Amino acid sequence: MTAAQTSLWVVVLLVIMAVVFDFMNGFHDAANSIATVVSTGVLKPGQAVVFAAVFNLIAIFVFHFSVAATVGKGIVQPGAVDTHVVFGALVGAIIWNFLTWYSGIPSSSSHALIGGIVGAVMAKSGTGALISSGIWKTVAFIFISPLLGFVLGSMMMVIVAWVFRSATPSKVDRWFRRLQIVSAGAYSLGHGGNDAQKTIGVIWMLLIATGYASASDSSPPTWTIVSCYLAIAAGTMFGGWRIVKTMGQKITKLRPVGGFCAETGGALTLFLATGLGIPVSTTHTITGAIVGVGATQRASAVRWGVAGNIVWAWIFTIPASALAAAIAYWFSVQIF
Repeated sequence: MTAAQTSLWVVVLLVIMAVVFDFMNGFHDAANSIATVVSTGVLKPGQAVVFAAVFNLIAIFVFHFSVAATVGKGIVQPGAVDTHVVFGALVGAIIWNFLTWYSGIPSSSSHALIGGIVGAVMAKSGTGALISSGIWKTVAFIFISPLLGFVLGSMMMVIVAWVFRSATPSKVDRWFRRLQIVSAGAYSLGHGGNDAQKTIGVIWMLLIATGYASASDSSPPTWTIVSCYLAIAAGTMFGGWRIVKTMGQKITKLRPVGGFCAETGGALTLFLATGLGIPVSTTHTITGAIVGVGATQRASAVRWGVAGNIVWAWIFTIPASALAAAIAYWFSVQIF
């Protein structure tokens, strides 16, 4: 072990914390993948979580690790990261995830993690240690991903309405109960592909900072990839039923055709962002798509008060998790 390397046990404990966060991510964000398919009655809750978890795992074979590279190397200067920073970042993200899950608020696990990293790094080194291009790209997609989900979801709804304009409601419902299985699988694939990589990126960042990996490596260690995908799939298996209710019923009442359009619009957004290496919020994306689907029916079909509360949670996620992370960093330095 080189002098630059940290005690293996410290690294192991932080990796375990990261995997716990990844499990919570799946648990917290299961609603993003299954809320519409459960709320429309296409799948029973137990079937839906198993279905989503399987597609979370399949994503390991589909997407390149560009999002992991952004989180691991593109948010913070490598020299600014140490074990206290990683500890603070994970604690900040976990606290915010727990609070929003308990309140039934579909906030972003992704941005809680980014906020945690930013808060811990600023507590240690100030803003100079942040990589502005990575930060601004992530912040921009707080607005772009739900907007793109809204546009694609509403466009899908308009196209479907035109194509099936002569079909009877019962025939449309029968067709889209089948097609929603496909769209739910696609969204779960995108969820696994983007979200699991964020935790992979944090572990990769930790390993580089402690000397157990090199910044010149083109991809993270295989064991980090497998453990993070398994953790997010396991979290999805347990579901997040408080948030499922908010996403599936409180924003707008969905039928199978609306669920298909929302999931398809959301999945296309996630595939695009993951391909570009941008860590986006699956929560923001599917919420935007659901609102877009509801708005094509009539403005009153969307419960704008509920949607507004969700947006406020989005706005507070990064600063709130950053504050919690900064405090956790301070305690870590003082105690350890």
